[in-house]
Amino acid sequence: MVYVHEESVFDASIEKIWRFLMEGGERPKHETILSETVLEEEGNKMKLRVETMGPKGTKEEQIWQLWMNPPFGWQMEVLEGSTKGSKNSVVYVPMGDKTRVIVAGDFHVEGLDDAEIVEATGDFFVRMFDEENVNLKAFS
Repeated sequence: MVYVHEESVFDASIEKIWRFLMEGGERPKHETILSETVLEEEGNKMKLRVETMGPKGTKEEQIWQLWMNPPFGWQMEVLEGSTKGSKNSVVYVPMGDKTRVIVAGDFHVEGLDDAEIVEATGDFFVRMFDEENVNLKAFS
């Protein structure tokens, strides 16, 4: 497992972020998260089947367990797939009409050494932050 910490600022209020996350419906597509299917939902816990694009450009199905804790953030554990056992927390810090997002966790990626995991995970989150900022701007 490798500790990774990334931060960014979304150009949206924390209220808008939670509406975006919780309203459901068709989620905007991402380069790295190709599809999401909710398998189970109970209280603040969700289990998702997610098709991802891995760091080596291959598609893969993973199972993610999420615990949503509005408005503070959420936790995630990967139950199946090449990143099985990875755990992270996402924390939202309100800043008026912007929100700081902090992701920290222990990550594992089959077939990658520690340095490659840090690089691949960092690249993933930078792309996700950029894509979510675009998606949030388009969300009303």
